[in-house]
Amino acid sequence: MEHNRAYKVRGLDCAEEVVVLKQAVGPLVGGEDRLAFDVLNGRMTVAADAGEVADETIFKAIATTGMSAVAWTPHAKTDDADNHRRQQVLFTVASGIALLIGFGLHVALAGGFTQAWRLLGSHASVSTPLPAIVAYLAAALLGARFVVVKAWFAARNLRPDMHLLMTVAVVGAMAIGEWFEAATVSFLFALSLALESWSVGRARRAIAALLDLAPPTARLLRPNGVEETVPVNEVRLGSRFIVPAGERIPLDGRVTAGASAVNQAPITGESVPVEKQPGAEVFAGTINGDGTLTIRVTKVAQNSTLARIMHMVEEAHARRAPSEQWVERFARAYTPAVMVVAFLMFLVPPVIFGQAWDEWFYRALVLLVIACPCALVISTPVSIVASLAAAARAGVLVKGGAFIELPARLRAIAMDKTGTITSAEPEVVQVIPLDNHTEGELLSRAAALEARSTHPLARAIHRYAERKGIAPAPAADVQVLRGKGLAGIFDGEPFWLGSHRYVVERGQDTPEVARQAEALEADGKTVIVVGNSRHVCGLVAVADTIRPEAREIVRQLHAAGVAHVVMLTGDNRITAEAIAREVGIDEVHAELLPENKVRKLEGLIARYGNVAMVGDGVNDAPALARANLGIAMGAIGSDAAIETADVALMTDDISKLPWLVHHSKRTLAIIRQNITFALAIKAMFVVLTFAGMASLWAAIAADTGASLLVVLNGLRLLNGSKAVA
Repeated sequence: MEHNRAYKVRGLDCAEEVVVLKQAVGPLVGGEDRLAFDVLNGRMTVAADAGEVADETIFKAIATTGMSAVAWTPHAKTDDADNHRRQQVLFTVASGIALLIGFGLHVALAGGFTQAWRLLGSHASVSTPLPAIVAYLAAALLGARFVVVKAWFAARNLRPDMHLLMTVAVVGAMAIGEWFEAATVSFLFALSLALESWSVGRARRAIAALLDLAPPTARLLRPNGVEETVPVNEVRLGSRFIVPAGERIPLDGRVTAGASAVNQAPITGESVPVEKQPGAEVFAGTINGDGTLTIRVTKVAQNSTLARIMHMVEEAHARRAPSEQWVERFARAYTPAVMVVAFLMFLVPPVIFGQAWDEWFYRALVLLVIACPCALVISTPVSIVASLAAAARAGVLVKGGAFIELPARLRAIAMDKTGTITSAEPEVVQVIPLDNHTEGELLSRAAALEARSTHPLARAIHRYAERKGIAPAPAADVQVLRGKGLAGIFDGEPFWLGSHRYVVERGQDTPEVARQAEALEADGKTVIVVGNSRHVCGLVAVADTIRPEAREIVRQLHAAGVAHVVMLTGDNRITAEAIAREVGIDEVHAELLPENKVRKLEGLIARYGNVAMVGDGVNDAPALARANLGIAMGAIGSDAAIETADVALMTDDISKLPWLVHHSKRTLAIIRQNITFALAIKAMFVVLTFAGMASLWAAIAADTGASLLVVLNGLRLLNGSKAVA
């Protein structure tokens, strides 16, 4: 079986290089759609269906771009990136120092600051002293350290990019004696690339910080009772480990002993600690409260919930958002077009209108500098990565940039009922004693008969009785009446428990019992009847309780712009419609098989366009896959649902749905701000360039400033708490 192949690409720093690599490698592997890129970690992935292409062939193609590649090894992914960034910063700082030295020499040798400062205004008015030229040349070369190689390969392969633009501008400035401007352009462009690298590193560290949540070792409990501290990677499935109070849980598992409140915010985003008893599930990276827990491992370190989150977030931004794709297409046509316009600017005025060659050559260089798409290219990916990281920290795992923008455009959301709108855990909602019995008597008999049952309805009766302080001894001689109920001896007297249908079968139905049972069933409740041979003692109504926040969530979704909220459920119609009325859902489709859910969803997509599906079970997986946006309930959802979905809510808190819509809208707003600002700056300087009012140093300063501003604006998304206004 073939697998995807991954490569570490040295020099893959931004989306501009992604375009170059697609052009170089795409034809070898059967098309660009067989390539995926992880700029965050400098990784390129070739799809398994790319065909028989040798690694060496791919390495040679990448080498033609000025970059290099090796087979991907996870252990070295951060080392290479960090070393590259350190070198980038070192050369940028050295370039800046050389520029300052050159300017200092220029001031000293040109007769004072005023005379030297004139070089900033009129590019041909001040001659540059030789020592200053040497310093400026050093600044230009140091700043161009990571630019000229890529520029050379771009020129050789006739694939003009921003590195070639900058190199032509720097060489052109030196050719006409503009040494200060050449050094300034080189330094500021290097600074812009360093800022870009820093921003990507910042976003990568925000995601990598997730991995630090889990401690590297676990306090393993050996079968002989001895505790031993071992690396988490050596802990096997089924092993037991101890987590003292206040420590982080190192591995996913199930509590076997102890009780404590666990802070699950790092994984699920829940703000309130969750009580854990024996049998409860816990996640790696969560924080134990004030009790000691003994936990049995259910997932090894590599497969833990935290590890899956890390893996999915790392892969997520390789799925490019629509805005990223637009910027990429724009930049691909934009860069060569700019070079043509700059050449015409240099050629047409002197040839046709008799203007000065040196003046228009200088203006063409300024156009090349300001037209550099750096700020535009970096604006979107930084915002997307920051948005993905913020969502992960909030307990919302979005599996790609393509899916972080979609919630803002949703017109309808379809939801499963059980486990989504309801809690998926039946509860006793009403107790109706009959024939002069008390609630306590009725509950005692029901709890005694159900004492040893593990059925969800039995557990609901147990919990309710405990809350009422009722704990009877189990009934004797309990018999299961298959498909009907239970019978047993309680306090020396025989009692039975079953459905209303069983009451009718026994011939003990009365008008009062029928009226009460039918009313409860019409309201979507399951009716359990308790009685003896003489009469019916009373009715216990059980229901899958609606989440307390469900009605408010539906209201918030409507307020956020989701026009239609729909319930798709396999449950009976009466129950579904009763819950929909209480919650405020617009449309209900009940008694659906999985394939019926898909058909209903297709109808919604035809009517509304962008539709999301929210579910938690295996039966929801087909609908999740068919929806424009599949959202799985990650805490209680099945693995099939989580793997199929585009978004996983790592808690069963559906309040994350309106949060996600608002977060998506905020992400889109910041992306639009960045694109608009970057293009506006360029448009303004293009006008100034044609008017002869812009200089090289001012153009590159404006471009660098624009890059810095869009980076900082995009990184605001790391603070996901502001997603909801």
